[in-house]
Amino acid sequence: MSSNKLDKESKKRARKQMRAAHTVLRHAGISTVSHATQSLVIANGGLGNGVSRERLLDMLKGFGSVLSLLMPPNKPYAFVRYDSFEDAKMAFLTLNGCKLQAEGQPVTLYVNFVDKVDFKEHSTQSLPPGLLVVEDFVSLEYEQELLQLMALNTATQAAPKKSLKHRKVKHYGYEFCYDNNNVDLNAPLPGGLPIICDDVIDECMKNGYLKSKPDQLTINQYEPGQGIPPHIDTHSAFEDIVMDFKHPDGQNVSVLLPQRSLLVMKGESRYLWSHGITPRKSDVVPVINADAAQIVSSDLGNLTLNKRETRTSFTFRKVRQTPCNCVYPSVCDSQSAGKLNVPPSVPQSEVDASRLEQDFVHKVYEEIAGHFSSTRHSPWPKVVEFLKSLSSGALVVDIGCGNGKYLGVNKDLYMIGCDRSRNLVEICRERQFQAFVSDALSIPIRDGICDACISIAVIHHFSTKERRLAAIKELMRILKPGGKALIYVWALEQEYNNKKSKYLKENKAQLSQIDMKEAKHYELTSITCTHNMEDTSEDTAEEPFQAELTVHTNRTSFLSKDLLVPWHLKGISKNSRETDKPRVESDIEPQSSAVFHRYYHVFSKGELEELCTKIECVQILSSYYDQGNWCVIIGKLL
Repeated sequence: MSSNKLDKESKKRARKQMRAAHTVLRHAGISTVSHATQSLVIANGGLGNGVSRERLLDMLKGFGSVLSLLMPPNKPYAFVRYDSFEDAKMAFLTLNGCKLQAEGQPVTLYVNFVDKVDFKEHSTQSLPPGLLVVEDFVSLEYEQELLQLMALNTATQAAPKKSLKHRKVKHYGYEFCYDNNNVDLNAPLPGGLPIICDDVIDECMKNGYLKSKPDQLTINQYEPGQGIPPHIDTHSAFEDIVMDFKHPDGQNVSVLLPQRSLLVMKGESRYLWSHGITPRKSDVVPVINADAAQIVSSDLGNLTLNKRETRTSFTFRKVRQTPCNCVYPSVCDSQSAGKLNVPPSVPQSEVDASRLEQDFVHKVYEEIAGHFSSTRHSPWPKVVEFLKSLSSGALVVDIGCGNGKYLGVNKDLYMIGCDRSRNLVEICRERQFQAFVSDALSIPIRDGICDACISIAVIHHFSTKERRLAAIKELMRILKPGGKALIYVWALEQEYNNKKSKYLKENKAQLSQIDMKEAKHYELTSITCTHNMEDTSEDTAEEPFQAELTVHTNRTSFLSKDLLVPWHLKGISKNSRETDKPRVESDIEPQSSAVFHRYYHVFSKGELEELCTKIECVQILSSYYDQGNWCVIIGKLL
């Protein structure tokens, strides 16, 4: 190999080493040093890269005696301490640029010296209250019998209404609806629960795990690497897997569930904590007692990877016949924050605005994400036209991408999406789109690198003029000079140029009983107030001040600009046509129950353009009315 080529590779390796040093400093607050020490940080050699402790340790032992190996969970680096400076130096000289197989893919290691590794000790975690893991609940023989249920072609088994990617599903008793995590009480499946499950049920009741016999069973068989979106549900028996539990205050607990174990959720663990399985090829598990039920601790010297295989879960549920009245209303679908007892006020401060959006936008979309996504399939033609007009290879960001229906419109673009809803982003990822969780007011993208961006039905969810303006400024910040942005917001004028919008046209029947009941209930509380003015002349009169948010009656004209729009979570639409507005409420079955309310500010004619002109670098390229929305295409001036 020529000296020039060697020199080029050395420079490239040095750049990679420096980049790896910056990553460790940013993530862990640990600085690398230029002199030899006994400790090394190994970039690309972490659990987050799919490198197991056993594989890395075998390589490291080839250079001397290893005193400790620390592998932080989900991080792309590991720390090793050798018995001598000489051993560490030999590893440093040999491993830089060396390749290592990790989950079938080669990774290149980059090594730096560190003085010491100082990780804060985490307090000992405990299981969420009410959670119980029973190991070896079923025998090997009984496990095989249960698994036959998935293989059998049961004549009475109805085909699921919703096809599920990466897993096979069977339902007994009632079909479980993944769109809203519920069942249809009016459509029981014939046959009831399989007789073979009686032994499991009897054992659960004998030990007090169940108070009464369940009447619904869902069997899920997942492909390796697949997960379960975070949700709140009942109890299940799972194959060997790590399940993540999250408290609303942000506390996280990861629990290793061994094969053939039973997971019982009661009280707080069932009704307050969400649980889910993160999609990944391997789980981070303790080296010691890796087959025992336990919390995956923060002991960095005792963590490795366990490759996932096909797993099958049996979830037994007792169907509730009455609304839930648990003591956790913030996460209860019968008592959620998106449902109203008293209508909130129009925000008068930044704190009020943030709280309103958290309760009546962010929380609601997390709850309705699956159902919402099922109603969002068809891209709007003019948005497609904008995306197809962009140059091949352009970097485009969809801010508020929802389920990603615009991310795959033009295959010649490099499109990424972001959304405030973690559950909607998870749907994007399941559809193989690039997406991440982000607030539209603070997008983690560098200034001036995007060729274009779109914001479809997003900015109308911000509850003050200042926040709506800030959202547009954020779009401009990430655009290159000369870049373009397309913005859609819901229009106050649903009748324009003597034509009704599609939203109004779809109100073919009378208003649903639910909507009429809501309108009557809030008739006295949803009021518009004006300040008492002695001088009522045109020069001094103020704009009407809306004290409380009105609850809108779906498929009718808007009576105020700031309002709450009901979303009926339960119920199956008989109208398959698509719209990016709430579904036709007259087409929702009468038994619909869970109702969530989303905050909207509907824009009057010219209001969107007025906002855009307040930003110095913005040029309005075109504006138009489409699908009951006001729309603009704006450019960033050179």
